[in-house]
Amino acid sequence: MLTMKTDELAIAYEDSGSGARGTVVLLHGWPDDASTWAAVAPALNRAGLRTIVPTLRGFGDTRFLTAAAPRTGNSGILAMDVIALMDGLGIDRFAVAGHDWGSNMAEALAVGWPDRVERIAMLSTPPRLGGMPTPPFWHAQLEWYHWFMATPRGAQAVRDDRRGFARIHWENWAPPGWFDEATFDRVARSFDNPDWVDVTLHSYRSRWDVAAPDPRSASLETKVKSTKTLSLPAIYIQGAVDGVNPPAAAASVPQKFTGPFEFVQLPGVGHFPQREAPDAVADRLLTLFAGTPP
Repeated sequence: MLTMKTDELAIAYEDSGSGARGTVVLLHGWPDDASTWAAVAPALNRAGLRTIVPTLRGFGDTRFLTAAAPRTGNSGILAMDVIALMDGLGIDRFAVAGHDWGSNMAEALAVGWPDRVERIAMLSTPPRLGGMPTPPFWHAQLEWYHWFMATPRGAQAVRDDRRGFARIHWENWAPPGWFDEATFDRVARSFDNPDWVDVTLHSYRSRWDVAAPDPRSASLETKVKSTKTLSLPAIYIQGAVDGVNPPAAAASVPQKFTGPFEFVQLPGVGHFPQREAPDAVADRLLTLFAGTPP
Protein backbone atom coordinates (compact mmCIF):
# COMPACT_ATOMS: atom_id res chain seq x y z
CA MET A 1 0.00 0.00 0.00
CA LEU A 2 0.96 3.62 -0.50
CA THR A 3 0.92 6.22 2.28
CA MET A 4 -0.17 9.86 2.22
CA LYS A 5 0.51 12.16 5.16
CA THR A 6 -2.15 14.74 5.96
CA ASP A 7 -2.18 17.18 8.86
CA GLU A 8 -3.36 14.44 11.22
CA LEU A 9 -2.88 11.03 9.63
CA ALA A 10 -0.61 8.81 7.62
CA ILE A 11 -3.30 7.28 5.41
CA ALA A 12 -2.62 3.91 3.82
CA TYR A 13 -4.29 3.61 0.43
CA GLU A 14 -4.30 1.75 -2.87
CA ASP A 15 -4.19 3.60 -6.20
CA SER A 16 -4.79 1.77 -9.47
CA GLY A 17 -6.19 2.32 -12.94
CA SER A 18 -5.55 4.87 -15.67
CA GLY A 19 -8.24 7.39 -14.77
CA ALA A 20 -9.07 7.91 -18.44
CA ARG A 21 -12.76 7.78 -17.52
CA GLY A 22 -12.51 9.38 -14.10
CA THR A 23 -11.67 8.55 -10.50
CA VAL A 24 -13.70 6.56 -7.97
CA VAL A 25 -12.99 6.49 -4.24
CA LEU A 26 -13.92 3.13 -2.69
CA LEU A 27 -14.63 3.33 1.04
CA HIS A 28 -14.78 0.31 3.33
CA GLY A 29 -16.98 -0.15 6.34
CA TRP A 30 -16.93 -1.77 9.78
CA PRO A 31 -15.81 -4.34 10.75
CA ASP A 32 -13.88 -4.63 7.49
CA ASP A 33 -10.91 -3.17 5.65
CA ALA A 34 -9.82 -1.93 2.23
CA SER A 35 -9.51 -5.48 0.87
CA THR A 36 -13.32 -5.55 0.74
CA TRP A 37 -13.00 -3.97 -2.74
CA ALA A 38 -10.32 -6.38 -4.01
CA ALA A 39 -12.70 -8.22 -6.36
CA VAL A 40 -14.46 -5.04 -7.55
CA ALA A 41 -11.68 -2.51 -8.21
CA PRO A 42 -10.06 -4.46 -11.09
CA ALA A 43 -13.30 -4.39 -13.10
CA LEU A 44 -13.49 -0.61 -12.66
CA ASN A 45 -9.82 -0.28 -13.64
CA ARG A 46 -10.39 -2.30 -16.82
CA ALA A 47 -13.11 0.18 -17.76
CA GLY A 48 -10.64 3.08 -17.50
CA LEU A 49 -11.54 4.22 -14.00
CA ARG A 50 -8.88 5.08 -11.46
CA THR A 51 -9.68 3.69 -8.01
CA ILE A 52 -8.45 5.15 -4.74
CA VAL A 53 -9.05 2.77 -1.83
CA PRO A 54 -8.10 4.27 1.55
CA THR A 55 -7.84 2.48 4.85
CA LEU A 56 -9.93 4.43 7.36
CA ARG A 57 -8.51 5.96 10.52
CA GLY A 58 -8.18 3.34 13.23
CA PHE A 59 -7.82 0.47 10.75
CA GLY A 60 -4.86 -1.39 9.28
CA ASP A 61 -1.77 0.64 8.54
CA THR A 62 -3.41 4.08 8.74
CA ARG A 63 -1.96 5.89 11.76
CA PHE A 64 -2.45 9.10 13.70
CA LEU A 65 0.67 11.25 13.57
CA THR A 66 0.50 12.38 17.20
CA ALA A 67 -0.69 10.95 20.49
CA ALA A 68 -2.65 14.16 21.11
CA ALA A 69 -4.98 13.76 18.10
CA PRO A 70 -8.52 12.81 19.15
CA ARG A 71 -9.43 9.26 18.17
CA THR A 72 -12.76 10.24 16.67
CA GLY A 73 -14.74 8.27 14.09
CA ASN A 74 -17.96 10.08 13.20
CA SER A 75 -18.89 10.16 9.51
CA GLY A 76 -18.10 13.84 9.11
CA ILE A 77 -14.50 13.59 10.26
CA LEU A 78 -14.00 10.43 8.19
CA ALA A 79 -15.26 12.32 5.14
CA MET A 80 -12.82 15.12 5.89
CA ASP A 81 -10.02 12.53 5.91
CA VAL A 82 -11.02 11.59 2.36
CA ILE A 83 -10.92 15.21 1.23
CA ALA A 84 -7.46 15.61 2.76
CA LEU A 85 -6.28 12.52 0.88
CA MET A 86 -7.75 13.70 -2.42
CA ASP A 87 -6.22 17.14 -1.94
CA GLY A 88 -2.86 15.49 -1.35
CA LEU A 89 -3.26 13.49 -4.54
CA GLY A 90 -4.30 16.57 -6.50
CA ILE A 91 -7.69 15.07 -7.45
CA ASP A 92 -10.44 17.66 -7.68
CA ARG A 93 -13.49 15.76 -8.94
CA PHE A 94 -14.36 12.16 -8.21
CA ALA A 95 -17.13 9.64 -7.64
CA VAL A 96 -17.58 7.63 -4.43
CA ALA A 97 -18.75 4.13 -3.56
CA GLY A 98 -19.04 3.36 0.14
CA HIS A 99 -20.07 0.33 2.14
CA ASP A 100 -21.42 0.50 5.72
CA TRP A 101 -19.45 3.35 7.36
CA GLY A 102 -18.31 4.23 3.86
CA SER A 103 -21.93 4.60 2.76
CA ASN A 104 -22.51 7.42 5.23
CA MET A 105 -19.13 8.91 4.35
CA ALA A 106 -20.27 9.01 0.71
CA GLU A 107 -23.38 11.03 1.53
CA ALA A 108 -21.37 13.36 3.80
CA LEU A 109 -18.95 13.98 0.93
CA ALA A 110 -21.84 14.69 -1.45
CA VAL A 111 -23.40 17.12 1.03
CA GLY A 112 -20.19 18.86 2.01
CA TRP A 113 -18.44 19.03 -1.37
CA PRO A 114 -21.14 18.98 -4.08
CA ASP A 115 -18.78 20.67 -6.54
CA ARG A 116 -16.30 17.80 -6.23
CA VAL A 117 -18.41 14.66 -5.84
CA GLU A 118 -19.95 13.62 -9.15
CA ARG A 119 -21.88 10.44 -8.28
CA ILE A 120 -22.28 8.15 -5.28
CA ALA A 121 -23.04 4.52 -4.60
CA MET A 122 -24.20 3.56 -1.12
CA LEU A 123 -24.06 -0.07 -0.02
CA SER A 124 -25.91 -1.71 2.88
CA THR A 125 -26.34 1.30 5.17
CA PRO A 126 -29.12 3.85 4.55
CA PRO A 127 -28.42 7.58 4.33
CA ARG A 128 -28.69 9.78 7.40
CA LEU A 129 -30.01 12.76 5.46
CA GLY A 130 -32.45 14.65 7.62
CA GLY A 131 -31.07 13.13 10.83
CA MET A 132 -31.22 9.73 12.52
CA PRO A 133 -34.51 9.01 14.29
CA THR A 134 -34.53 6.45 17.08
CA PRO A 135 -35.03 3.11 15.30
CA PRO A 136 -38.12 0.98 15.82
CA PHE A 137 -37.68 -1.82 18.32
CA TRP A 138 -37.20 -4.55 15.70
CA HIS A 139 -34.29 -2.66 14.14
CA ALA A 140 -32.83 -1.59 17.47
CA GLN A 141 -32.67 -5.29 18.34
CA LEU A 142 -30.53 -5.95 15.24
CA GLU A 143 -28.35 -2.96 16.17
CA TRP A 144 -27.77 -4.25 19.71
CA TYR A 145 -24.03 -3.68 19.36
CA HIS A 146 -24.61 0.10 19.09
CA TRP A 147 -26.16 0.18 22.53
CA PHE A 148 -23.72 -2.37 23.94
CA MET A 149 -20.80 -0.08 23.07
CA ALA A 150 -22.52 2.86 24.75
CA THR A 151 -22.02 1.22 28.15
CA PRO A 152 -18.72 1.09 30.06
CA ARG A 153 -18.88 -2.69 30.44
CA GLY A 154 -19.69 -3.18 26.77
CA ALA A 155 -16.80 -0.92 25.78
CA GLN A 156 -14.44 -2.92 27.98
CA ALA A 157 -15.66 -6.17 26.46
CA VAL A 158 -14.78 -4.83 23.00
CA ARG A 159 -11.32 -3.84 24.26
CA ASP A 160 -10.85 -7.31 25.72
CA ASP A 161 -11.83 -9.22 22.56
CA ARG A 162 -11.96 -7.04 19.47
CA ARG A 163 -11.72 -9.98 17.07
CA GLY A 164 -14.49 -11.91 18.79
CA PHE A 165 -16.70 -8.82 18.67
CA ALA A 166 -16.06 -8.33 14.95
CA ARG A 167 -16.48 -12.02 14.19
CA ILE A 168 -20.01 -12.27 15.56
CA HIS A 169 -21.16 -9.58 13.11
CA TRP A 170 -19.62 -11.39 10.16
CA GLU A 171 -21.51 -14.49 11.29
CA ASN A 172 -24.85 -12.74 11.89
CA TRP A 173 -25.03 -10.21 9.07
CA ALA A 174 -24.89 -12.54 6.07
CA PRO A 175 -25.87 -16.13 5.20
CA PRO A 176 -23.81 -18.97 6.70
CA GLY A 177 -20.70 -19.93 4.78
CA TRP A 178 -20.19 -16.62 3.01
CA PHE A 179 -16.59 -16.25 4.25
CA ASP A 180 -13.69 -18.55 5.04
CA GLU A 181 -11.37 -18.49 8.03
CA ALA A 182 -8.37 -17.26 6.05
CA THR A 183 -10.29 -14.22 4.82
CA PHE A 184 -11.50 -13.25 8.27
CA ASP A 185 -8.03 -13.72 9.74
CA ARG A 186 -6.50 -11.43 7.11
CA VAL A 187 -9.11 -8.73 7.63
CA ALA A 188 -8.97 -9.03 11.42
CA ARG A 189 -5.34 -7.95 11.37
CA SER A 190 -6.67 -4.50 10.47
CA PHE A 191 -8.45 -4.46 13.84
CA ASP A 192 -5.11 -4.79 15.62
CA ASN A 193 -4.51 -1.11 14.89
CA PRO A 194 -3.98 0.49 18.33
CA ASP A 195 -6.73 3.04 17.72
CA TRP A 196 -9.38 0.68 16.33
CA VAL A 197 -11.38 0.38 19.53
CA ASP A 198 -11.38 4.10 20.33
CA VAL A 199 -12.39 5.07 16.79
CA THR A 200 -15.07 2.37 16.76
CA LEU A 201 -16.54 3.40 20.11
CA HIS A 202 -16.65 7.05 19.13
CA SER A 203 -18.27 6.29 15.79
CA TYR A 204 -21.22 4.48 17.34
CA ARG A 205 -21.55 6.64 20.42
CA SER A 206 -21.56 9.87 18.44
CA ARG A 207 -24.38 8.80 16.15
CA TRP A 208 -26.74 8.48 19.15
CA ASP A 209 -25.52 11.60 20.98
CA VAL A 210 -23.69 9.63 23.67
CA ALA A 211 -20.55 11.39 22.44
CA ALA A 212 -20.13 14.63 20.51
CA PRO A 213 -18.79 14.50 16.95
CA ASP A 214 -15.30 15.75 16.34
CA PRO A 215 -15.69 19.56 16.66
CA ARG A 216 -13.93 20.14 13.35
CA SER A 217 -16.71 18.25 11.59
CA ALA A 218 -19.65 19.65 13.57
CA SER A 219 -20.80 21.98 10.80
CA LEU A 220 -20.72 19.14 8.26
CA GLU A 221 -22.68 16.85 10.56
CA THR A 222 -25.27 19.60 11.01
CA LYS A 223 -25.46 20.10 7.26
CA VAL A 224 -26.10 16.39 6.67
CA LYS A 225 -28.89 16.45 9.24
CA SER A 226 -30.48 19.52 7.63
CA THR A 227 -30.20 18.20 4.08
CA LYS A 228 -33.31 16.25 3.13
CA THR A 229 -32.43 15.02 -0.37
CA LEU A 230 -29.58 14.72 -2.87
CA SER A 231 -29.92 15.24 -6.61
CA LEU A 232 -26.67 13.80 -7.97
CA PRO A 233 -26.76 10.42 -9.78
CA ALA A 234 -26.82 7.70 -7.14
CA ILE A 235 -27.43 4.03 -6.48
CA TYR A 236 -28.28 2.11 -3.31
CA ILE A 237 -27.28 -1.56 -3.19
CA GLN A 238 -29.09 -3.72 -0.67
CA GLY A 239 -28.60 -7.37 0.25
CA ALA A 240 -31.97 -9.10 0.40
CA VAL A 241 -30.93 -11.06 3.50
CA ASP A 242 -28.85 -8.40 5.25
CA GLY A 243 -28.83 -9.35 8.92
CA VAL A 244 -28.45 -5.85 10.36
CA ASN A 245 -30.00 -3.52 7.77
CA PRO A 246 -32.64 -5.66 6.03
CA PRO A 247 -34.71 -4.25 3.16
CA ALA A 248 -37.34 -2.97 5.59
CA ALA A 249 -34.73 -0.65 7.10
CA ALA A 250 -34.13 0.90 3.67
CA ALA A 251 -37.75 1.42 2.64
CA SER A 252 -37.46 5.22 2.72
CA VAL A 253 -34.13 5.41 0.86
CA PRO A 254 -35.59 6.27 -2.60
CA GLN A 255 -37.28 9.34 -1.11
CA LYS A 256 -33.83 10.76 -0.26
CA PHE A 257 -32.81 11.13 -3.93
CA THR A 258 -34.40 13.43 -6.47
CA GLY A 259 -31.97 12.88 -9.36
CA PRO A 260 -31.13 9.73 -11.35
CA PHE A 261 -31.40 6.92 -8.80
CA GLU A 262 -31.54 3.13 -8.69
CA PHE A 263 -32.39 0.88 -5.76
CA VAL A 264 -30.85 -2.56 -6.24
CA GLN A 265 -31.72 -5.58 -4.10
CA LEU A 266 -29.45 -8.60 -4.51
CA PRO A 267 -31.13 -11.97 -3.76
CA GLY A 268 -29.39 -14.22 -1.26
CA VAL A 269 -26.87 -11.53 -0.33
CA GLY A 270 -26.26 -10.23 3.18
CA HIS A 271 -24.53 -7.14 4.52
CA PHE A 272 -21.30 -7.44 2.50
CA PRO A 273 -22.41 -7.39 -1.17
CA GLN A 274 -19.01 -6.34 -2.53
CA ARG A 275 -17.53 -9.46 -0.93
CA GLU A 276 -20.49 -11.81 -1.42
CA ALA A 277 -21.46 -10.80 -4.98
CA PRO A 278 -18.55 -8.74 -6.38
CA ASP A 279 -19.45 -9.25 -10.05
CA ALA A 280 -22.99 -7.99 -9.55
CA VAL A 281 -21.73 -4.99 -7.58
CA ALA A 282 -19.04 -4.19 -10.16
CA ASP A 283 -21.62 -4.30 -12.96
CA ARG A 284 -23.87 -1.82 -11.15
CA LEU A 285 -20.98 0.48 -10.31
CA LEU A 286 -19.78 0.44 -13.91
CA THR A 287 -23.21 1.50 -15.10
CA LEU A 288 -23.19 4.41 -12.66
CA PHE A 289 -19.57 5.52 -12.94
CA ALA A 290 -18.58 4.62 -16.51
CA GLY A 291 -21.87 4.38 -18.35
CA THR A 292 -25.27 5.99 -18.28
CA PRO A 293 -26.63 6.50 -14.78
CA PRO A 294 -30.01 4.97 -13.93
